[in-house]
Amino acid sequence: MATFPSITPTYGMRKQSKPKVRVTSLGDGYEFRALYGLPLSQDPKVYDLTFNVSETNADVIEAFLRSRVADQASFTFTPPAEGFSAKTGTYVQSNGSGVAGTIITVTFANHGVAIGDVLTVDFTAPADPDEGSGPTDGSYVVASSADVNTFTLSSTSADSALITVATNVNFTLSGAGQYVCDSWTKTIPYNNRAIINCSFREVFEP
Repeated sequence: MATFPSITPTYGMRKQSKPKVRVTSLGDGYEFRALYGLPLSQDPKVYDLTFNVSETNADVIEAFLRSRVADQASFTFTPPAEGFSAKTGTYVQSNGSGVAGTIITVTFANHGVAIGDVLTVDFTAPADPDEGSGPTDGSYVVASSADVNTFTLSSTSADSALITVATNVNFTLSGAGQYVCDSWTKTIPYNNRAIINCSFREVFEP
């Protein structure tokens, strides 16, 4: 999978979210709202970007985009200011009723994650050996986000445990995604400078 060149767009970009929601209007002003599609593909983004760059870098961008038109492949792109590096919070684990289970509850003030986000998680083993070695490190999908300070993950049944003492956990959210560019424009305001305006539309491909 090709990765977009390491050229940063000019700030002032526009991000559009349009969740896939079907709405049925009922009596007395009530609505029934239902998401449709796979859970991780229900909120595709569109980024309107401007690259104010040298003519050389403009050629690099255009060559890359033309190549993606030719091979009809999506590409990896990380929008500025999306995702975050490791944050350190705490976690406990149970079934929600005080016995061993697979519900991992993570606490971190203003965590900034949403249901469906895929996190890279590194768990610290509990201090009490009777509480086991902790869940397996790896990628986890956020299962619920009750408020801005807590969210839950689900472990495998093999990692079922009762961990009652808050234990450290590091979690990272990658801002990278798969995108296609349907069209773009290029202007040359003066010698050796170029402005490329384009829209990157998120797709969900392996």
